[in-house]
This record gives sequence, C-alpha cells and structure tokens, in this order.
Amino acid sequence: MCKKIVIIPTYNEKENIEKIIRKIFSLERNFNILIIDDNSPDGTQNIVRQLQKEFNERLHLVERAGKLGLGTAYITGFKWAVENRYDYIFEMDADFSHNPDDLLKLCDTCDNGADVAIGSRYCNGISVINWPIGRVIMSYYASKYVRTVLGMKIYDCTAGFICYKRQVLEKIDLDKIKMKGYGFQIEMKYNAYKLGFKINEVPIIFADRTEGTSKMNSGIFGEAFWGVIGMKLRKIKPRS
Repeated sequence: MCKKIVIIPTYNEKENIEKIIRKIFSLERNFNILIIDDNSPDGTQNIVRQLQKEFNERLHLVERAGKLGLGTAYITGFKWAVENRYDYIFEMDADFSHNPDDLLKLCDTCDNGADVAIGSRYCNGISVINWPIGRVIMSYYASKYVRTVLGMKIYDCTAGFICYKRQVLEKIDLDKIKMKGYGFQIEMKYNAYKLGFKINEVPIIFADRTEGTSKMNSGIFGEAFWGVIGMKLRKIKPRS
C-alpha cells in the first residue's frame, strides 16, 4: 500500500489545527500527518500533543525552537518523510485555504503518472475566493513573471498545495534550497522541472482563511521576485 503523509507547518493555528487534522483523518484514504510547529505562542503544539493520544502513530509532531520560515519547515518535514519511507508526500496549509478533499485529486494525479501534482489556482482561469483584488493580481502576475523568467509551463508557480513522490525529494538537493518564504515554493518546482520530473497541475478553488492570521507580506514576495533571477543563473544538479 502507498504510504502517504501530509506535512503542515504551523505558527499560531490553534483555531484551525484540530479541525484540519480531524478532517484529513476522515477522508476515505489513509493519510498520516506531520505537523511542524515553530514554537507557537498560542499553544498550537499542545493541541497536537493531545490529539496524538487519540490518533497514535498516524499523527506526528516536530517542534522547532522558533519561527524559522516556511521553507525550512518544509525541508525539515521532507527529510523526515523521506527517512520514514513515505511514498507520497503532501504539503498544505493549516487554515482550510486548501480543501482537504482535494488531497484525493492530488493523489489520483500521481497515481496516474505525475511525479509532482500541484493544486493550482490559475490553470483553469482564476479560482480564488475572498482575497482582496490587489493580492489576486500580485499573486497571478508573480506566477506569470516566474513562467517567463524560468521557462516553466506552470500556471501557479507559488502554489503551496502539492504532492511529491518520494523519488523527487530524494533527487532534489534539499540542503541547497535557498529561499525561506513563498519563494521556496518556486524553487522546489524549478528543481523538479530541471531534473526532468513530470509535473501536472490540478485545478482547485483556493479560499482565504476565515480564522487565524495570514503570514503573507510584501517582503515574502520581494524575496521571490529577486530570488527567481538568481535561480535562473544557477545550475541544478541532482543530489548524489
């Protein structure tokens, strides 16, 4: 049976964390969950610890000393998942902006031959709910900019709802991923693309969070904007 794990980074997600965990565990397929918590002051990690008593070996928790960035959280999770021999490794947000039901779509896409399946907001028009128009425009044109500079035929380059087959993460040199914010998402996709893996986009509807606080800011987009140029100049090699 294919082993599947969903990696969810958290920082102050007490309003959402139990609901998202229970929803994922209610799905018809058997997903495990790995929470990477950056020492949330609101006690998110304490909620996860309590739920571990109920869900035993299906729910895992890595606690870090402080807020170290989205990219490093996922790198930590990827390494843990590869070491524990998971076949399909998912990343998603804790706040229900990604619909847990769509995990099944991503899984099916990898079952049907994709190495990387992206839950895409832009491959079928613009499918975003409750975002301010300025943020929609910034995100949409950021992906267009990335496609132009890097030559990737991916409509949602900054997407954070993804399934990687383990072989992809084994080939990417995770220690050389440089960006820590949402630019991390671009860098991971570009590495997979340059290493020749098959990447498919799956249309989803992205809904902005209704509880908790967004971590997005202009500095995150600035890192991605300038980081893309540096990415273009680097040579991507598989991990030896």
